[in-house]
Amino acid sequence: MSRHAATRERPNRDEIKPARPARPPRRRVRRLTKWLVALGVVATAAVFGAQWLLHQSDFRVQHVTITGNRHESAAAILGRSGLGNHPSMIALNESKIVKRLETFSWVKSVSVTKKWPNTVVLSVHENVAVAVAFTSKHVLEFVDAQGQPLGVAPLHENLPTLDYLAPMSSTWPFAKAGRGAAYVASQLPRAFTTQVGTITDDAQGSVTMKMTTPVTFILGAPTDLHAKFVAIASVISHSTLVPGDVVDVTVPDELAVTAPSSS
Repeated sequence: MSRHAATRERPNRDEIKPARPARPPRRRVRRLTKWLVALGVVATAAVFGAQWLLHQSDFRVQHVTITGNRHESAAAILGRSGLGNHPSMIALNESKIVKRLETFSWVKSVSVTKKWPNTVVLSVHENVAVAVAFTSKHVLEFVDAQGQPLGVAPLHENLPTLDYLAPMSSTWPFAKAGRGAAYVASQLPRAFTTQVGTITDDAQGSVTMKMTTPVTFILGAPTDLHAKFVAIASVISHSTLVPGDVVDVTVPDELAVTAPSSS
């Protein structure tokens, strides 16, 4: 064979094409599709099955434990929480339960804990009464540190009584203009809390404490209370006070005692 003939028989490089990747057989693709569809059906069935199971009676609220309630009854708390209707555990909305229960005047906060499969624990944290005060209808109410009324109090309750010196009004002043009296009551030292009879606030925000002795202490603005209470304790311990004395502790380091008038 001549050189020219051999040259003619060589393939042209431009005519050489890369080999295409082998396609998987159609059977394999169909089989894979079937497996994916089957897997999706199983997963969907599992989800709906779990949802159905969790909504059955065994996973509905059957037991409610209430702790920390002293002034609000367990029956009232259970009724307002809605848990007595046996809602499903999975659909329980804790924030809604808390909002419902915080409408009680005595309830400060609530913790809701789920205990599967069907128990809910309500931990109630109540407000603390620091004083009492009469409403415009002369009903004695417990009062918290924010000056809010908590509920009817017995007339013999051994807490300071709040008063507000202002024109007669049908509104409750101790959460607004007269709040200083409630704040002072909340800060009283235990050493002489039971000795305080009345705490009065006036329209200018000046607070006065009248003891059961009775001796009156003028505190002025409800600020620097620690120093003022120390001064009051010192006067009570080291001075001879008589009923009717008025002690001004507006400036704790400059006490002024005014004796009762003889008239």
